[in-house]
Amino acid sequence: MKNVGIVVGSLRKQSWSRKLALSLIKLKPSFLNMEIVEIGRLPLYNQDLDDENRPPKEWEEFRENVKKFDGIIFVSPEYNRSIPAPLKNAIDVGSRPYGKSIWSKKPTAIISNSLGAIGGFGANHHLRQSLVFLDMPCMQQPEAYIGDVSHLFDANSNISKKETEEFLHKFMETYANWLKTTSE
Repeated sequence: MKNVGIVVGSLRKQSWSRKLALSLIKLKPSFLNMEIVEIGRLPLYNQDLDDENRPPKEWEEFRENVKKFDGIIFVSPEYNRSIPAPLKNAIDVGSRPYGKSIWSKKPTAIISNSLGAIGGFGANHHLRQSLVFLDMPCMQQPEAYIGDVSHLFDANSNISKKETEEFLHKFMETYANWLKTTSE
């Protein structure tokens, strides 16, 4: 059994990213345990608090929580051709203090989304750039850019487009198998 955390880049309760994350949990292979890692209560990163050995309890709890995962999936919208500030903050909180990153060596994958046609391409690649520095091996294929996300779900938050559901199922199967081989 492998444990995977899903970091959702949007804080909105009914965000498209959260709905995608919940769909991934439904589509996961049976040998994966998956849960959403909440980032909305993390105070902004300030290195002085780590340097003075007084990190907020929210940072400490977040760091301890992420350590238990064998892998991470990021599901994020695109804001201004990049990732939302809460996601960048969570990455910063987890990567500090220097030399104690919780992210290092955790196999990861990214699913970006947007209302537009290019599916958050900018956010996806901006996030990949940070993950390289964080020493997080990132699954290369299939890439996942979910466009026109506002028309993807039915009234019950289920994926209404069969081809997208099939793609996400394949994405999860590929990630799960890659995670097994990468983390053994």
